[in-house]
Formats: sequence, C-alpha cells, structure tokens
Amino acid sequence: MNIVLPDAKTITKGDLSLEPLEKYGSVTVHQLTGYEQLAERVKDADVIICNKTLLNSHTLRLAKNLKLILLWATGYNNIDIDYCNEKGITVCNAGSYSANAVAQHTFALILELMNSTGAYNSFVQQGNWQKSDIFSPFVYPLEELNGKTLGIFGYGAIGKSVAKIAKAFGMKVIAYSRSGKTDANAEPASFDRLLAESRIVTVHCPLNQQSLHIFNKETFAKMQRGAFFINTARGGVMVENDLRDALKSGLLGGAGIDVLETEPMAQDCPIIGIENCIITPHIAWAPMETRRRLLGIVCNNLKNFIDGAPTNVVNTPKKI
Repeated sequence: MNIVLPDAKTITKGDLSLEPLEKYGSVTVHQLTGYEQLAERVKDADVIICNKTLLNSHTLRLAKNLKLILLWATGYNNIDIDYCNEKGITVCNAGSYSANAVAQHTFALILELMNSTGAYNSFVQQGNWQKSDIFSPFVYPLEELNGKTLGIFGYGAIGKSVAKIAKAFGMKVIAYSRSGKTDANAEPASFDRLLAESRIVTVHCPLNQQSLHIFNKETFAKMQRGAFFINTARGGVMVENDLRDALKSGLLGGAGIDVLETEPMAQDCPIIGIENCIITPHIAWAPMETRRRLLGIVCNNLKNFIDGAPTNVVNTPKKI
C-alpha cells in the first residue's frame, strides 16, 4: 500500500520513529504540506495518515486510489466526511489515546490559576522575596480546590479522567453530556446549571455544529462572576473576542487555554497579552508516552483495515 503522511512534523520532531508503519507498505513522509501542495502529494495514496491537514473535495480530487484516512487525533473536523462517504473512503480516528494526558494538562492549567505558581516564581526570581518584610508575601491570589464545584462540558473519556482527578482534590463535580448520563464521579447537569454553579468550567467535547462557538458572550454571562474557564478541546467551541471581553471586564476571573480557532496563533489573536489568561500551544495531548500510544493505535487501525475488520471508524463509506 502507498501510505502518505502529509504533516509528520505534528506527531514527531525526530524523537518518535515512524518505522512501524513501514511493515504495511511504502511510506512517504512530508514534514508539512501547504493547502495547494496537498492534492499533488496525495494523488497516488492508498492511505493518508494526518493530524490537522484539511482533507476535502479539493485536496482529495486527484486521489483516485484512496481507500483509508487515518488520524493522529480523536477529532476529525478537518475531514470532509460527506465527501469520504460518497467516495467510499474509510476514516478512522485514534480513539481516547490522550485522555490521561489532556486531563493532566487541564489540572496543570487549573492549578496555575488557583495557585499563581508562575507569578510567584517570577516574583522570587526578580528578587522581590529578598526585599519582603514578611516570610509569606501573598501578593497573588491563592484558592483551594477542595469543596469547589467543577463543571465538565462533554463527558467522554477525557471528561471522565478529569472527574477522577477532581474527586481526589475533594471537588464537587457536575457534568453536561449529550446523552445526559455520567458516572459515580459526576452528577449530571443541564448546560445552564453547569454554567451557574461551577467555580471552574472545563470543556472536553468535540467540535461540531452543535458545539461551534457555544461559549460566547451569552454563555459567559451565565457563569459565576470570577469563575475560571478552561479549554483543552478545540478553539472553535469559544468566541475568542467574547472570552477577551469577559476576562477584561472581570466577569471571568481567569482562563486556561490550550487551543485556538486559528493555529498556530494569529498575529491579532484577541486573547494574547491578557494578564489572567494562560495560553499553551495545543500541547495537552503531546507527552512522549501519549504519542507512542497514538502511533500504536494508528498502526493497529491500519492493520485491522487491511485485515478487513476496521476499527475506530467515524464515517459510513459507500461500498464501491
């Protein structure tokens, strides 16, 4: 099989070997591929393995032999599913490979907001503790997690992992899910209740038509004044201008953001430079252990497709 990787740089910087893929066919690796280059680069592919590369009717128009698209990701909003269904192309995602890593990063953001660790480190490194007349100069806010309510929007594998950690901190956990079902670690809640009762709201849903821009001026206004907002899901679930306004007005006390609607960050991103907004560059999913696990899942998806029993299929391709 002719296997093409159009954006390998998004999965490895040379620290993760892609050699395991070679047992399944001829592998062509491109570090990154521009939109107008893509059609030519994938035209002979039987299999495309990508992360965030946009695969649609334009970029796939020359790929007449394409049978399978494998994702280095759980989300697949970069794939034109209707086109793939029509052309008989199977699309497989990577399931819940990153649940533990994203849950861990979620709490890294939460703890930074609650404990101001980075700000205190800067305070000390700049010599300000040496100038202090007291041994504990609590110049930045500090807040306990115990007893606070965490609202989880989206209760899949990542949401469940976040809930487990929250319970260990002694938090009350409520969760909104499309099914209305949760588990022993979280009480089900409506969206409005989640917004109204949560000291911290954290987002763990896919990006689709239902979740696009769901966190906006109106929904931020329903949150507790001074509440914290965490987004490690997809940038498109929030309106960045509205988040900026909510943070600058004091409506929200802070935010921890790992994803943006435009990535890499645009020069005019409205939330950069806001004091109470922590931003990391979409790295919640990216520990080495997580990427090794991801490679294993993708290889397994490829093997199972070849064996006639595809796994983690997210579409219904027409039989051709």
